[in-house]
Amino acid sequence: MHKTRFLILGAGPAGLTFANRLLDAGITDFLVLEKETEAGGLCRDTIVDGAPLDVGGGHFLDVRNETVDDYLFRFMPREEWDLFERDSRIRFAGQEIFHPFEANIWQLPQDMQQAYLDSIAAAGCNTGEPMPEKFIDWITWKLGERIAADYMLPYNRKMFADDLDMLGTYWLDKLPNVSFEDTLRSCREKHAYGKQPGHAQFFYPKKYGYGELWRRMAARLGDRILYETPVESFDIRERTVRSGADVFCADCVVTTVPWTSVGELAGFSSETAAALPRLRHSSVEIRYAPDDLHTKAHWIYFPDDAIPYHRILVRSNFCAGSRGYWMETRSERVRYTNDNPHFMNDYAYPLNTIDKPGVMQNILRETHESGVYPLGRWGEHMHYNSDVTVDRAMRLAQELLR
Repeated sequence: MHKTRFLILGAGPAGLTFANRLLDAGITDFLVLEKETEAGGLCRDTIVDGAPLDVGGGHFLDVRNETVDDYLFRFMPREEWDLFERDSRIRFAGQEIFHPFEANIWQLPQDMQQAYLDSIAAAGCNTGEPMPEKFIDWITWKLGERIAADYMLPYNRKMFADDLDMLGTYWLDKLPNVSFEDTLRSCREKHAYGKQPGHAQFFYPKKYGYGELWRRMAARLGDRILYETPVESFDIRERTVRSGADVFCADCVVTTVPWTSVGELAGFSSETAAALPRLRHSSVEIRYAPDDLHTKAHWIYFPDDAIPYHRILVRSNFCAGSRGYWMETRSERVRYTNDNPHFMNDYAYPLNTIDKPGVMQNILRETHESGVYPLGRWGEHMHYNSDVTVDRAMRLAQELLR
């Protein structure tokens, strides 16, 4: 039996940030359990073809939260990062247009521009129709029939699931309305108007992959991280975790691992225990290709269903000294025959299914009552980027240490 004040499950960005904030506060009585041989979670990287490759997909440090950036710069100083203006594109109709789609239809042939303009004008959100409840209907209501059918729906099927109506619409409110006026202005002036997507500017290490940041954060923790220590059973009431022959008990547990990855869960009510398997996620393969694409884009989206991957990351355009790109493909769509370096991420994206909010509400209520705190992309089952995860970890540490 290993007893500790804080037990942190998972050494990804959430767990590493929380643990380092404990050290900042002078607290050393904690342990971090990590099932892999190194820290970083989905933000890990490895050397492929002489340069870093992010094995968990495309991860970048957003510039918008200065508090988060300043904290992370303590481990990897600002001078070790390059700053980029985001160049993301969509491979569509035999050409590359800039992202987001609706702001850049001016790059398409004239007849296609008019068809999309007519469709946007007739979109339900622009004509005052009530907001639908099903995902597919909602996307059409928000963007118009043509953009939904030609881009958004096929892309989301490739990325998340074949049955999109299993997804809820509660997480889509952050998408801005597609303004007919802004789109028309874009077509007339041949310039994108409207709200820009996230990561409009981003940092990426000059000499390393993104995983270097998290390796440095892990190094500070020393032997307080126990690697190759998966969470095999977890009793939230007793705040005990078993891994192999070892049992860990803590006054407070912060969990950042996927709920459905734990072999045995105890302490939940029968209702919550029965609902836990309804938490869904997607798995994604990352596969390297050494070819030069002759594009300035950092990443490119592919809505074409005939192509298995949904996006590529052109690492030679943001990772110094590298070449080639990597493809991101949902596991059910992988059908490659080459032996290029590839990495499967069993837990890539939490899925925002219709009943997820109710399931997570019960989980959060019952865990908090027991001194257990879910955190980050997998603890909270939310599609957080790494900077958002770090922010939430810093806030949770401040709250618990108060």
